[in-house]
Amino acid sequence: MQHQANNTMVVSAGMNLPVATAQIVQFNMAQPIDNTLQRDDVYWLDMCLTPRPGNVRARYSDHWAPERYKNLGNLFLLPPGERLHTRSDGCIQQSSLLCQLKREEIVEWFDGDINWTDQRLEASLDISEANVRSLLLRLAEELRHPGFASETLVELIIAQLCIELRRFCVSVREAPRPGGLTGWRLRAIDERLQEVREAPSLSELADICGLSIRQMTRGFRASRDCSIGDYVANNRIEQARKLLATDLSIKAIAYTLGFASPSSFCYAFRRATDETPGEHRQRLKRTGI
Repeated sequence: MQHQANNTMVVSAGMNLPVATAQIVQFNMAQPIDNTLQRDDVYWLDMCLTPRPGNVRARYSDHWAPERYKNLGNLFLLPPGERLHTRSDGCIQQSSLLCQLKREEIVEWFDGDINWTDQRLEASLDISEANVRSLLLRLAEELRHPGFASETLVELIIAQLCIELRRFCVSVREAPRPGGLTGWRLRAIDERLQEVREAPSLSELADICGLSIRQMTRGFRASRDCSIGDYVANNRIEQARKLLATDLSIKAIAYTLGFASPSSFCYAFRRATDETPGEHRQRLKRTGI
């Protein structure tokens, strides 16, 4: 996680094992936070040991509309490869337990990859599972006061954590909200949007769902708390960000995503992000992302 000036993170205890890295850290956030957290090879598990301030909020950038933020609970899990945009108003002091669970090493306990549906992503931002919290508190105690065979004990705690997290994720079923679209229709829309080509029309998405345009748009808003138009536009910009991290030219990216011209792509990208595609690419190079 990137921290701005006057924001500090101090590690007071920790342990690095083949299966995971666990640390107790103290955050002092004097300035507002506006950062993106992403880890490709680990599950990022974060539990506040002091109450998390109520002004911390987050959104899954690749899946949610720009205005869709959820309050971040005292315990959250970020899956590998997902981008979590976090914001706060600053003036935060907190102590947290951070666990980076190494994806390849824990697969036997996590029982393969989870299907991260929209409802599971939302649930991951505020995990209230008592067994998970109890194990993390035991882990924090062992990090602070390691004893005989401490590394072995921590590995056993990590194994139990993975099993409990798996059970929690599986328990989150993708049930339709009142008036919303069914799970298979939402998945069908997301699968179409994951295709790197021109954005779908409303009639195409309605046909995929087997509904009228009016039924589809109303049901989508009830399910995702945003309009289908905003959701498609946001997805298109996220695809553009990913392509700008490659060697493709801006012209090629514009036509790949179905824009009429490079200039129309640049206009849409700047309107959504406050920077041109060229400026975004240069920033990626400077930061080494």
